[in-house]
Amino acid sequence: MENLGNEYLKKIEKTKARYDELTDIIVRPEIIANNLEWKKLVKERNSIEELALAYDNLKGFVENLISCKKDLEKETDSEMKALFEVEVDELSAKIEETVENIKILLLPKDQNDESNAILEIRSAAGGEESALFCLELCRMYSHYAEKRGWKVEYIDMNETEIGGIKEATVVIKGKGAFSRMKYESGVHRVQRVPETESQGRIHTSTSTVAVLPEVEEIDFEILDKDLRIDVFHSGGAGGQNVNKVETAIRITYLPLNIVVTCQDERSQLKNKEKAMNILKSKLYDYYEEQRNAEYDQNRKNQVGRGNRNERIRTYNYPQGRVTDHRTNLSSYDLNGVLNGNIDEFIDAMILKERTDLLQMLGQDQ
Repeated sequence: MENLGNEYLKKIEKTKARYDELTDIIVRPEIIANNLEWKKLVKERNSIEELALAYDNLKGFVENLISCKKDLEKETDSEMKALFEVEVDELSAKIEETVENIKILLLPKDQNDESNAILEIRSAAGGEESALFCLELCRMYSHYAEKRGWKVEYIDMNETEIGGIKEATVVIKGKGAFSRMKYESGVHRVQRVPETESQGRIHTSTSTVAVLPEVEEIDFEILDKDLRIDVFHSGGAGGQNVNKVETAIRITYLPLNIVVTCQDERSQLKNKEKAMNILKSKLYDYYEEQRNAEYDQNRKNQVGRGNRNERIRTYNYPQGRVTDHRTNLSSYDLNGVLNGNIDEFIDAMILKERTDLLQMLGQDQ
């Protein structure tokens, strides 16, 4: 246990006590009867279960190691001593591995990590070329979601005349979707020769990706008087999929002039429901940003948070290379990346975040 240090040990013991307390509370009839409260407590328990179980495992390994060392001291038979020595080494390795895992589990967690992810993908610098790249990013994320068994819903899409996308709102639904997709937030840059370029010059264009958690509950009220709701005909570029019935919904949150559009469903009611969910997430994100602005940029819980104005990745077509500027990781499998093979970039960001946080926590010990 001394491997953890007093501060780590206090944190994990406190967490284990809370886990045991919640295990007792969530089976009480009065709590079960209050569905909202029960769900909240179960969610809290689930969030610390892995740490509590790791602590139990660590205690078991430590107790077995102490017992094994005592047996080793008493043993006189050379063969048995050798067996005990092997067991001591194995238990010591398990303890070291478990301690490192516990340190990672003790890192500050994003409360939205288990949420669905809302992606807002927009063309930026580069005109039509940027819009075409925006379409490729949408496809890349759709392929990635499919590989992980997640569901993709296109809530809104503003297409250009030649098939690009000016902006799109996409919801990726699946356990832990936000925990991985949040690292895609930022400016994506593409370098290639556009099809319309007659002299073969390489152009640089950009598209932006903003990733928000889909929030179920918010701690502020959205008043009807603050909303303007417009209904219109849905449809794509060139009159594609035009619906003769007014089912598309545009909701404007007047105090902040935040606009949300949904034309995914043929039902006006369903489109309104989806648009309100997106609005809730946007407002949640806005107020989170306001709160975070009050703190120093180097706070532990801000390490690794994506900045939408930050250039995070370059897709270089002539060289077939994709480079992530946050981790300096490059892949020469451009086609594979565009087909959704982006785990290596996300894993590298998760490792960087954990390393930075562990270093910060180590300095505080």
